[in-house]
Amino acid sequence: MKLDIIDLKILKALQKNSKITNIELSKVIGLSAAPTLGRVQKLEKSGFILSYHAVVNNAKLGLGFTALVHLSLVRQKTTTVSNFLKKIQAIEDVKECLQLTGKFDYQLRIITKDIPSFEKILEEKLGVIEEIGQLETSVVIAVKKNSRIVPLDYKKEIALKR
Repeated sequence: MKLDIIDLKILKALQKNSKITNIELSKVIGLSAAPTLGRVQKLEKSGFILSYHAVVNNAKLGLGFTALVHLSLVRQKTTTVSNFLKKIQAIEDVKECLQLTGKFDYQLRIITKDIPSFEKILEEKLGVIEEIGQLETSVVIAVKKNSRIVPLDYKKEIALKR
């Protein structure tokens, strides 16, 4: 299966605005409405479009504090990693957990109300995870770019891996 230029344009348009109507989308990509809808459904069914979400304003919700927590596990055994990931999944304040190479094993992006609430997360949630060996925190001062749009190359079709 290959994605052609029209499929890539659909993906880009939906990433920019998932509330776009099928009629508006068809105008953006240059197809009539019926084939546009068929292509979107095919992209959904084949797993290229996973879901549609609202992006909320953290600050308006009183969530004005973001920290990046770099951490290393005490060991890299399967059970240690599995237990750690299970515990991290249960912490609602952790918005992202990235596995890394280099000095640290993982980076967590934590969003919360303020420094005292972050300190509580460190002590009561992360501090009790026995699998964590080393931990280093950076406070995010400002977000200068936060793009959710995946870079897509329109110059060629993309051969897909199954």
